[in-house]
Amino acid sequence: MTAPFPSARGHLGEIAEEHRTVLAATVAALAEPFERLAALSADAVAAGGKLLFFGNGGSAADAQHLATELTVRFETDRRALPALALTTDTSTLTAIGNDLGFDALFARQIEAIGRPGDVAIGLTTSGRSPNVLRGLAAARAAGLTAAALSGRGGGDLVGLADPLLVVPADSTARIQEMHILLGHALCGVLEARFADG
Repeated sequence: MTAPFPSARGHLGEIAEEHRTVLAATVAALAEPFERLAALSADAVAAGGKLLFFGNGGSAADAQHLATELTVRFETDRRALPALALTTDTSTLTAIGNDLGFDALFARQIEAIGRPGDVAIGLTTSGRSPNVLRGLAAARAAGLTAAALSGRGGGDLVGLADPLLVVPADSTARIQEMHILLGHALCGVLEARFADG
């Protein structure tokens, strides 16, 4: 017997209420680490460095989204800000996956283009994605700031990423919603900081 089809309106209301609850908890819990991430990112850009975003699946899409907001524009016209998503070059991604293994996907790129003072921002809802963990370890070893957005208690990112922004939720969808909110907030802060060039 199939489960009854849920009311679309009721389902939307349930999701919206869960979203509101997670949003309030996120803002309360992550104000300090978000402020640190924003300051480190602004300092990196001011010093000629860049932001490197990376993740898998929906987090890969978020990485591309946020890098684009910074290199092009978010809400206002201003100079381009240096940001890259390490999820977009299919030749690089397939060569690394084929020759070195999928777990090396981001670490190898950081080894190639990361420089001390840059900020590497890994996105993983579970905190356990091996390629994100290896990417952040490579970033730390190379003198980059190794930051991350996560959920579910932070997983294996605890003690590796700093700052670490852990959304206080277990639902992948709610965590991803908070990641894009945090990312948009970061874009807004950086856009305001560099509004005058």
